[in-house]
Amino acid sequence: MPVKQIKRKAPTPEDIQLEIKTKEIIREIKGGNDRAFAELVRMYRNQVASLAYKMVGDYDEAADITQNVFVKTSRNIWRYDEKKKFYTWLYRITVNASIDYMRKHHRHQHESIENIQEQADEKHDSPEVSFQRGQLRKYITDAAESLSDKQKSAFILRDVDGCHINDVANVMNMPEATVRWYLHRARVKIRKELLKKCPQLLLTLGFK
Repeated sequence: MPVKQIKRKAPTPEDIQLEIKTKEIIREIKGGNDRAFAELVRMYRNQVASLAYKMVGDYDEAADITQNVFVKTSRNIWRYDEKKKFYTWLYRITVNASIDYMRKHHRHQHESIENIQEQADEKHDSPEVSFQRGQLRKYITDAAESLSDKQKSAFILRDVDGCHINDVANVMNMPEATVRWYLHRARVKIRKELLKKCPQLLLTLGFK
């Protein structure tokens, strides 16, 4: 079953305004305005928590990681290059913090992939097909447990969050070619597991 990629939409005017506002706030933080950091946390807390949850699959642990991410952000904000996208820089901190957490606790958690692919989450399906797609998402979740840290990071950022491949490369701090390799290996593993665990379900839903 080929894994379809989610095409990330072009930045909206709201996205552009958010980036502009973010950089204004960061300049205030660097200038010594301690209250400005609280506003930065308010603006990005949900995004960080969502990504952390997708990585570790537990709300409480994601909350701990989120807190750790913003502690690291506050300590390293002066290193942020304002010529680059802030969310990319913040995503990198979040991914690394999540991986560190999983390594520290010697385990890999299931990641939530509720919105992984458009074809696995259609809103106008019949109840029967909706149930079957729900089963498929569960199988994908189980299959993703076998991914390595780097495969999981590439998979979540690209196929779950729909980030551009160059943004994924920036977050993971590696060449695009390397990211594509990890992503390819992740998709191959997941496809192999799905074909082994639920071949009939794939055929029923029209996957080849």
